[in-house]
Amino acid sequence: MMHFQRWKIILIVAVLAIGTLLAVPNLFPREALDKLPGWMPKGQITLGLDLQGGSHLLYQVETDEVIKHQLDDLADGIRQTLANPRVGYQNLRIAGNAVELKLTDPAQFEDAKERIRSIAVGMEFSSADDGSIRVLMTDQAIRARKVQVIAQSIEIVRNRIDETGVREPTIVRQGDDRILIQLPGVRDPEAIKNLIGTTAQMSFRFVDESVSSDQIASGNLPPGDELLPSTEMGPDGTPLRHYVVQKRIMVSGESLTDAQATFQDAQPVVSFRFDSIGAKRFGDATRDNVGRLFAIVLDNKVISAPVIRDAITGGSGVISGSFTTQSANELAILLRGGALPAPLTVLEERSVGAELGADSIAAGKIASVMGLVLICVALLLTYGLFGVFANIALVFNFVLLLGAMSLLQATLTLPGIAGMVLSLGMAVDANVLIHERIREEVRAGRSPINALDAGYRSASGTIMDSNLTVIISAVFLYLFGSGTVKGFAVTLIIGTVVSMFTAVMVARLFTVMWVRRARPQRLPI
Repeated sequence: MMHFQRWKIILIVAVLAIGTLLAVPNLFPREALDKLPGWMPKGQITLGLDLQGGSHLLYQVETDEVIKHQLDDLADGIRQTLANPRVGYQNLRIAGNAVELKLTDPAQFEDAKERIRSIAVGMEFSSADDGSIRVLMTDQAIRARKVQVIAQSIEIVRNRIDETGVREPTIVRQGDDRILIQLPGVRDPEAIKNLIGTTAQMSFRFVDESVSSDQIASGNLPPGDELLPSTEMGPDGTPLRHYVVQKRIMVSGESLTDAQATFQDAQPVVSFRFDSIGAKRFGDATRDNVGRLFAIVLDNKVISAPVIRDAITGGSGVISGSFTTQSANELAILLRGGALPAPLTVLEERSVGAELGADSIAAGKIASVMGLVLICVALLLTYGLFGVFANIALVFNFVLLLGAMSLLQATLTLPGIAGMVLSLGMAVDANVLIHERIREEVRAGRSPINALDAGYRSASGTIMDSNLTVIISAVFLYLFGSGTVKGFAVTLIIGTVVSMFTAVMVARLFTVMWVRRARPQRLPI
């Protein structure tokens, strides 16, 4: 145990050098690091919400709206499937979690049932001899759909926030239908809230120009039309105009594969591209309807309604309107991230000030430095020269911990600082085990070399076992915890691994180098 091969020495020195190099960028401001050559390490530890301040948002996902929309789509699908060839029915309505109707012609009963079954996949179907049909969305199907909506909403929110450049956001599910979002460094969350809260359901539909102004004024619109406002607002905050738009969606935003903010004729616009299916539908719709107004609808508001001049068959196009550079970029982000499956409602919003974060950082620094200094003094007074070796290893332990967290771009929170201090204590624990074992061997009359060898050999197994149990516990904290609990777990895992390396390898290396040079007759311990 007291013999070090050359390659082991080189490996230990290399690890210490690399760890120090990775930790150094934390001593400099970000602006200074950006001026350094690209090959130099520039990673820094990211401060969490409680240290650098930021925004905390709690959203409610309106999953009931999704279920209602799905039932509305089912009712509309039944209406369309029974239209051609015509099947007579009456009292088509939504009752609770079911769609009900009654057929008027018993001779068409079997045909109607087969058609409805074909579109009511995964739903409970029942019928009666009087022609009544009921399609029920079961509780199990509703729960599965809500779980899917929450997961999809979290993914879309994450994509939208990532596009803004916010570093290390926390986006997790809370409860059955809520999403917790923490944004470190974001002082004014309004822009983020606008980005997150927009459903971004885009569709391309035709404008019905046959509807007269009298029909619009009276609200007597054709069954397949609806009146939608434009996104352009007047000085009084009301829409400048309204469009009568067909409810039938020619191409939906789900077919979009890319959207980018760009310029056309020196004006900000948003260019978009469809997948192969969307490109075909878009091309067919524009080829067959040259001269008609084609409305681009986003969340039930018309962005623009250009006239189709020619067939657009390339699968791409441009959305123009009264955009600013910022609004064009925000729309492109929304379209790239995809549409939210359900509306989001803000339940809780709070901001953590930078002053509170600065106080936490100062307190954390004081705690870390005081802990390190007191531990070093205790080791020095208790073990003398061997305490010096342990202190050197302890300093490298702290440096390697910072380097590892910088390499992993880990987020440091206040509990994370507690994890760092705790890992320092565990590093001391390993040194205490080794040195007390060496003392026992010296008291037993062993020679210095034998005492050192037996001390490290006997204590290494105990150190490995105790630290392994800590790592296992921290892993479970990371897997089942959230937010700051994960930050504590990460720093504790990294600190424990580093402490094993510095106590068993680094401190032992310094001890071996001293023994080879001094050749002591007795150990000063």
